[in-house]
Amino acid sequence: MYRIAVAGNPNSGKTSLFNNLTGEFQHVGNYPGVTVEFFEGFAYFRDLKFKLIDLPGTYSLTTYSQEEVVARDYIINEKPDAIINVIDAGNFERNLYFTIQLLELNLPVVIALNMTDIAEKKGSFINALRLSSILGVRVIPTVAKKGIGMEDLKEACFETIHKHIRPKPLSYPHELENALHKLESVVAVSSEFTGHYPPRWLALKLLEDDEHILKRLDDVESRNTVAGILHDVKKHILAHSGEDSQTAVVEARYGIASGIFRAVVKLKQISGKMFTDHIDAVVCSRYLGPLILLAIVYGLFAFVFKISDELKWIPLFNGDWVSPVGLFEHFFEYMGFLAKEHIGNKLLHSLISDAFIAGVGGVMCFVPLIFFMFLFIAVLEDTGYIARVAFILDRVMRVFGLQGKSILALIISGGLGGGGCAVPGIMAARTLREEKDRLVTMLVVPLMNCGAKFPVYAVLIAAFFSHSRGLMMFILWLLSWIFALVAGFTLRKWVIKGEQTPFVMELPIYHIPTLKGVLIHTWYRTWLYIKKAGTVILGVSVILWAMMYFPRIDSSNFETARSGALRELEQKLVNTKYTSLLPLTEKKLSEMQEEFSSFPAYLEYEKKISAVKIDEAREQLLNSFAGRLGSVFAPVSKLAGFDWRDNIALIGGFAAKEVVIGTLGTAYSLGSDDEGQRSLSARLAADKNWSPLRAFALMVFVMVYAPCFVAVLTIKRESGSWKWALFSTLYSTTAAFIIAVLIYQLGGLFF
Repeated sequence: MYRIAVAGNPNSGKTSLFNNLTGEFQHVGNYPGVTVEFFEGFAYFRDLKFKLIDLPGTYSLTTYSQEEVVARDYIINEKPDAIINVIDAGNFERNLYFTIQLLELNLPVVIALNMTDIAEKKGSFINALRLSSILGVRVIPTVAKKGIGMEDLKEACFETIHKHIRPKPLSYPHELENALHKLESVVAVSSEFTGHYPPRWLALKLLEDDEHILKRLDDVESRNTVAGILHDVKKHILAHSGEDSQTAVVEARYGIASGIFRAVVKLKQISGKMFTDHIDAVVCSRYLGPLILLAIVYGLFAFVFKISDELKWIPLFNGDWVSPVGLFEHFFEYMGFLAKEHIGNKLLHSLISDAFIAGVGGVMCFVPLIFFMFLFIAVLEDTGYIARVAFILDRVMRVFGLQGKSILALIISGGLGGGGCAVPGIMAARTLREEKDRLVTMLVVPLMNCGAKFPVYAVLIAAFFSHSRGLMMFILWLLSWIFALVAGFTLRKWVIKGEQTPFVMELPIYHIPTLKGVLIHTWYRTWLYIKKAGTVILGVSVILWAMMYFPRIDSSNFETARSGALRELEQKLVNTKYTSLLPLTEKKLSEMQEEFSSFPAYLEYEKKISAVKIDEAREQLLNSFAGRLGSVFAPVSKLAGFDWRDNIALIGGFAAKEVVIGTLGTAYSLGSDDEGQRSLSARLAADKNWSPLRAFALMVFVMVYAPCFVAVLTIKRESGSWKWALFSTLYSTTAAFIIAVLIYQLGGLFF
């Protein structure tokens, strides 16, 4: 099986091309940093199987950032059978710099000249045949988004591999060539240094002061000889060109790229600006840009709540109409009814009703909200607007000590309004070159409103802010950015000090999203949410249910209370039309509930029995393992308005934020008499101990406190230290508690 690496600049359409060749799905965004690890897929051509590896998008193979390290290490160490170099034809000359670095490795390369349709709209016509002749490699014009050129590209890969096609040698200026020749001759004789690296390429890296190669040289016996010649040739280059060797290499590459551009590109004068330029004049303007961004985010929330929960546009079999969220709630309420009717075993009934239906069902009810959130964001991503968000916010970010590329990590984490995830956001910090920039970014991205927090907000907003749902989500979005910026400023000023690096990025042209692409992106993300609910959240819900169910308390007092209420009812039935039914049992009463429903004494009995059930359930929950644990923190957490049940849910949220809703659903189901037949929002709204102020304090606490367990592990892996992983948990939880206490205590003075 042949291995083919797909490499290129960000925004070159590399991932779209990879998806077209393999049929495998991977998220495609119009901004740099979305691919921070390589992905694999398979393609078939002429009855042969090819493995394709989608490498991180990178502008260079000089290892400044971690995505460059990943790309270069794979190409050099794994030596794929061919490399598809994806070039954005609309930015041809700039993309050629990366191409030249690939050709320096003397590996089999096929160039996919992508987005040629856009280049031609810009007035740029590239002679692919002449480019192929100059470089000595196959060049295939493609439009990956439309699937154009894919078969020709496969044919070119097949031919390159089987005919062992290699690129023509690149020729550098005379002084640089002499230096390379001297270094190459001394490097080639040191097999322990050369290893599997091409000697000429090693010589170039030495002239560039590549830290990875220089570090490798330290362990070689002939290092003094190599270092001596390196010093001499660098001195010679400086004396003759007035430039250091690193600058000389870079300028030589740009010189080659410029020469190729002039030789193969024909420019046609296009009158006026492109459509993209006209839009950007408004969307990216200094004053209108931020206002448009705010309007889009507010519209996002208004749209999501309106279409998924407020508008009743789905018909039921009984003639009623419900919203998508209402449909899911109806389903789980019906499941609760079936569990009550058909599961007689008390333990099994509690497991199904309280852990599965109330716990997981509470999370699953928000699948429509998540779906429409992802749908809206997928449209924004595929149009190219996300890069404009980064451009608009860059100036603000730098004031607060965050590097420009930090914006991309924050957006991936949910900074555009929700639906993101902190884990890929933390990983996207690899695109930042300075270690201190990476650390600060990794520590603030969990403050964004990821998709896991969204159900928590949705439940509490539905319960206490139902008439201003979009506005409340908009306020929470603003708060997440405020907290992230303040955290970034604080960390940069007192914890992780250092200079910020400049941020340069390109703005891709606008695209009209394809319906298929948007739906695939939306379904993929939604499926991940459903999958998480059925695995991680289900597992944690069952564990927490067990902690809330055991140990069982002595219920004799409650049995006595129930028996006493039944005896009182019997006394009131004497000398009535119901006398013949005496003596009564709970089963008999249940069977004749409809007949008794208008009898005042029976209604009073029902009220007493309901109160006994609630008291017993709450006593059981309070004395369970989880209840005892939650009660330990209650004296402190009450300052923020949280009781012991909230504490149980928040402890579960350390595993995954969705668990907060699942655990609250279980806790309030165990502590009520409706046995899972009401939504959690309805239970909380009916609870006299809850208020809008308490709900708001809880939402803000969930927004800020510790990253989920997987995010903490990712911070540890990316930072290389448990110190920062633990710090992220401690600092964010402490800040969350302080903020929640201030909200609850100060709010209590006015409301």
